[in-house]
Amino acid sequence: KEREMMQPRALQRITTNHTDVIHDVSYDLYGKRLATASADQKIKVWDLDDKNEWKQTSEWKAHQGSVFKIEWAHPEFGQVLASCSADNTVAIWEESEERTKDESRVWIKRKEIADSKDTLTSIKFAPSHLGLRLATCSQDGFVRIYEATDIMNLTLWSLVSDFEANKGGANCLSWNPSPLDKASIVVGPSAGTCDVRVWEYNDAQQRWKIIHTLAGHSDEVYDVAWAPNLGRTFHLIASGSKDKTVRIWRLPARSNSTDSPYGDVLDRHQDAVWRVQWNLTGTMLASSGDDGIVCQWKADVSGKWRLLTFIDGEDEDSAGGNTVLKLATPTDGSAGASSGMGGAGMNMGVGVGVGGSVGVGG
Repeated sequence: KEREMMQPRALQRITTNHTDVIHDVSYDLYGKRLATASADQKIKVWDLDDKNEWKQTSEWKAHQGSVFKIEWAHPEFGQVLASCSADNTVAIWEESEERTKDESRVWIKRKEIADSKDTLTSIKFAPSHLGLRLATCSQDGFVRIYEATDIMNLTLWSLVSDFEANKGGANCLSWNPSPLDKASIVVGPSAGTCDVRVWEYNDAQQRWKIIHTLAGHSDEVYDVAWAPNLGRTFHLIASGSKDKTVRIWRLPARSNSTDSPYGDVLDRHQDAVWRVQWNLTGTMLASSGDDGIVCQWKADVSGKWRLLTFIDGEDEDSAGGNTVLKLATPTDGSAGASSGMGGAGMNMGVGVGVGGSVGVGG
């Protein structure tokens, strides 16, 4: 019966020629551009052509260590990427009008930020209504938020706020995408506690404060995702953990509400869950983990979250003995498998690959 639930489109396999583990894959807002980040210290950018095929348009050495995360800024700010690395730096990249001899596009490093005292673990651009801002978190436990002083000159960035999110370190973060709420961020811990914490910026006190503590995971949290809210009277936050579970937390829409948050436990995965991602309407969730499975979840009429479809990443053999990172989109286009949302659906990394291929939903 579980086999009957699998309805992904055929995977388009891309030979990336990365020479080490692919740590992250990210789509731009429209799902027409794809960036890969690897332990080979390189970033590569791919564009979807008129034949619906992915073509590499850029490649460069980005850092002096493994590149852990890659993130697209909102396109209203131009073609801008941020990356973070094991070298403890964040880099801001902007695509230029220049071309190389082979017509590859040139990305210029506009800014390097080296404020973290420990390994950087995640980066996320703020929703566009907050301006061109970038949040980072690291194993030193701090979340740091930077803002472009002049969006026409991306060499100028300033640290606008920081706070200690967790003394044991922070693995992941996600912004509240709603323009109707105060700026708020959810942060997942790496050690010291298993509680996911929601922070909101207090204008009067000019500092970030905890407004919710989401307790339930029994091990460190690898990813969090705040769902888009298109008219709901509550917020949804998803978290994926080393404890093999996904939790979907329901929070009151108003931070001063007396209602307590509560969560559903989704336990289909047989190993650590590394990625959770919502579709553009916040009605479906995809999750992926070390078991090679991508699960797609949807709430039923009673509000209970249930498994809708799943993709088994182990169904295809990996060429040359390499583990393959597969990305897929189900037949209804509503949710799928990269680290960023693309087009009408959602894209999520199924696993990491060593130098081999990336499979992308066709």
